[in-house]
Amino acid sequence: MLKDYFIEITKNAINEAIKNSKLGQTKELSFELICEAPKNKDFGDFAINVSALARTAKMAPPLIAQTIAEYIKQENFSVNTISGFINFKIEKEFLNNIIIEILKKQKNYLKTDIGKGEKVNIEYVSANPTGPFHIGHGRWAALGSALANIMKYCNYDVFQEFYINDAGNQINKLGKSLEIRVRQLEGENIELEEGLYPGEYLIDCAKRYIKDNKGLSYADFAKQDMLRLQKELLEKFRTHFDLFFSELNLYEDKEVEKAMEALKKAGKIYKKDGAVWFKSSDYGDDQDRVLIKTDGKNTYLTADIAYHKNKLDRGFDLLINIWGADHHGYIPRMKAAIEALGYDSNKLEVILGQLVNLIQNGEQQRMGKRKKMITLDDLIDEVGVDATRFWMIMRSSDTTIDFDIDLAKSQSDKNPVFYVQYAHARACSILRKAIEKRLDIDNKTELEPFFTKEEIENFYKNADINDLFKNLSNESYQAIRTLILKLEEGKALLLNAVKYRAPYMLCKYLTELANSFHHFYNYTRVLSEDKKDSLMKLSLVNCFRIVMATMLDLIGVEAVEKM
Repeated sequence: MLKDYFIEITKNAINEAIKNSKLGQTKELSFELICEAPKNKDFGDFAINVSALARTAKMAPPLIAQTIAEYIKQENFSVNTISGFINFKIEKEFLNNIIIEILKKQKNYLKTDIGKGEKVNIEYVSANPTGPFHIGHGRWAALGSALANIMKYCNYDVFQEFYINDAGNQINKLGKSLEIRVRQLEGENIELEEGLYPGEYLIDCAKRYIKDNKGLSYADFAKQDMLRLQKELLEKFRTHFDLFFSELNLYEDKEVEKAMEALKKAGKIYKKDGAVWFKSSDYGDDQDRVLIKTDGKNTYLTADIAYHKNKLDRGFDLLINIWGADHHGYIPRMKAAIEALGYDSNKLEVILGQLVNLIQNGEQQRMGKRKKMITLDDLIDEVGVDATRFWMIMRSSDTTIDFDIDLAKSQSDKNPVFYVQYAHARACSILRKAIEKRLDIDNKTELEPFFTKEEIENFYKNADINDLFKNLSNESYQAIRTLILKLEEGKALLLNAVKYRAPYMLCKYLTELANSFHHFYNYTRVLSEDKKDSLMKLSLVNCFRIVMATMLDLIGVEAVEKM
């Protein structure tokens, strides 16, 4: 990664300058160097500010930069200094090597080994099986599956899990709600009781019950029917789980009893006012928490503690949970439980996600499990899987999304997913035209293709692109440089997306990469009668296609070839 490369070069140069007593009283580099693109592209492609050394060097920043630059050996790049900045300008050999590396590694170009095989459990969505997914579930599904894809790509051993909340009173309510819907369909004049689920989705469930029930109770049939619909939608939404874990199993397999016994053995539970309490305040929680209520029933926390113990007992090195923002206060008590059970609480990471607002015709739409509503299934049918996933991912999880349905459906540059997919399709079109027969408009005759498929593939293998930057207009020259550097930037971008659990970074990068390619297309003629020139430019187009397709695949969006 070029930014890291130039940071390392600058560090070494600073150390050499210190060693030779050229930086005053400075004994060591005491701050983190940051490499970024200079605002003025004429200065270079990358810049590092070393002005902070002025405090110990007792020198003016311009002189500090000049002094350090003297210890930098220039190889395929040039160096200049302005004020306290050291600027680096990439030469064509460096840029050519980026193209050669992409062509060689193909879809593995962006890979890193940051995960080193660490076993990670990512638990997300985990909706109650009491109705259709709401829009928020769609955000967690898109975010969780994209994060899993990215981490797998970077050599984490990822296991995706869905926790089924099926042991609470909500399942009894669901069963009673279905029973009333069935009786209504059979002609009985009966109304839903207060507090039951009024959603019209249960009418369809009732029809299936009347037709297909095989002796199941209302509650069991409704739960299974809702789970089936949820699983089908998740598959449709390109979200694949390795395990659907039932809360009921925690009780059937005595996992709750085991967790309670472990906490008791550790001296972390006590009785008070007829209830059983967990000493979560011992671990930084603002108060102790009830595990067993005065009526003898467990709280939600009790099962959750057992569930997390179960996951840790299965040998995962890291647990990542994606929860709604309203679960913020739940994090310290869960970390407290993990520590009380004898595990490192840092093994739990929680990503909190904000809400999604649906906007249509300029107005916010209604969502929820009450009567008529817009469900995730409705949204996908309206705008498609690709647009739904991209829009759900393209903002940081701690930011509310305003999902504009009309814009997400539009075929315009203002729709980010269309803009990105169109760039990929445009690249594929160029690559197709290179090997397709063409029409001589003047003579109205068919001409042979510019190249055979074998010619292009052989050129990719040899990658003789030393003359790529010859005979270019200034606009085309700058567009090609910008596109190549943006392709290389993908490595660092992906690494940061993994480190910060931030798939939205890929959406932002894809939009910027598409912009660079559209700019390149506007100023550069790729196919011409100059075969060598065309092959070199086709190589760059193919590199763009490879990186774009890789990134789109990681966020679960199709890299369409025609639009």
